[in-house]
Amino acid sequence: MFKILVVDDEKKIREVIKTYAEFEGNEVVEAVDGIDAIEKVKEEDFDVIVMDIMMPRLDGFSSYKEIKKIKTIPVLMLSARGEEYDKLFGFEIGIDDYVTKPFSPKELMARLNVIVNRNSKNNDNKILEYEGLKIDLDGRVVFVDDQKVEMTPKEYDLLVFMVQNENIALNRETLLNKVWGYDFFGDDRTVDTHIKMLRNSIKDYRKFIVTVRGVGYKFDTRE
Repeated sequence: MFKILVVDDEKKIREVIKTYAEFEGNEVVEAVDGIDAIEKVKEEDFDVIVMDIMMPRLDGFSSYKEIKKIKTIPVLMLSARGEEYDKLFGFEIGIDDYVTKPFSPKELMARLNVIVNRNSKNNDNKILEYEGLKIDLDGRVVFVDDQKVEMTPKEYDLLVFMVQNENIALNRETLLNKVWGYDFFGDDRTVDTHIKMLRNSIKDYRKFIVTVRGVGYKFDTRE
């Protein structure tokens, strides 16, 4: 199926995830902390990473920032803390999902399947253009006035989903379920935060992302 790097300083956590992942036919490689994870990424390729935040030597957030410099690999973060700050910070730096301990191994695997499928699916090789805003679906790249835009995976996914539902008002629950790919256990402010980030990223073309009062948002191209 796919190859997973499991990063956690707790051996029991690694063993639980490995047992369920291998039961579904996946390959698992273990790392005991953030530095170990970076070294594993240098040596091997992975389809997805499951990584704890609080670890000795190097925490999960810092490790992920270093990994991004080496390879583009989707990441699901684990944490014993459920603070909103941790979740929002994680999404801002580009993680794909966040699960709070203790967690259901079945739910974790469902989330991992969604992440891998979303990142590996083949899109038609085409570029969508809205004035100076260009979206390369095949390359997962966005350009503003011919300048490449650096944005998080969630920003990109949110933009593409809204574009694919052009001129349709989308409520926050729909955006959470469709963009995050699984029932999201959080609050609507996650969507608002990512909308704000996305608007900043696409600059003048933020005009296309319209707030629908009492509902949510839409990508509106009508004058």
